[in-house]
Amino acid sequence: MERIDWVFGYGSLIWDPGFDPQEAVRADLAGYARSFCLRSIQHRGTKALPGLVLGLDPQEGALCRGLALRIRPRDHDRVLADLRARELVTDAYREAILPLALEDGRQVRALAYVMRRDHWQYAGGLDAQEQARIIAAAHGGRGPNADYLFNTATHLARIGMPDDHLDALSRAVRALMPPAG
Repeated sequence: MERIDWVFGYGSLIWDPGFDPQEAVRADLAGYARSFCLRSIQHRGTKALPGLVLGLDPQEGALCRGLALRIRPRDHDRVLADLRARELVTDAYREAILPLALEDGRQVRALAYVMRRDHWQYAGGLDAQEQARIIAAAHGGRGPNADYLFNTATHLARIGMPDDHLDALSRAVRALMPPAG
């Protein structure tokens, strides 16, 4: 694989990249949709009660907005090893080098983790109510599935890229959860 200095964050990498990026720039990726299409059996769910996390799902005409994160040269090999350990734990994603359009007009090629539709963890096509039911109930090694959704929606809004679908899903999940306290 060619040396790549950028990573595309569209979900938890936005708010928890696991490294200190040299740059973080809003970016668009054409031809992919951010969707809750990956059954999480480790980080946000278990094999007995899978959660749902975001994946980049190829979709004609789609546009996914997120962050392009530039890896510091001195951290390159460590960051890639850490990302692979985190993102490729079950082989449900594949690594791809994809073209990003940065907010400032630059065009870069970035490493992205794309959903493998042929993998048994692929859960594309679930309706919003089913997604909400799964997310409200699941919990994995990195905590409640709902926290993953809430953090992603909050951080997208914070960087000026709100996602109406994630906001509506957040409301539906909160409605299914028991009251705090």
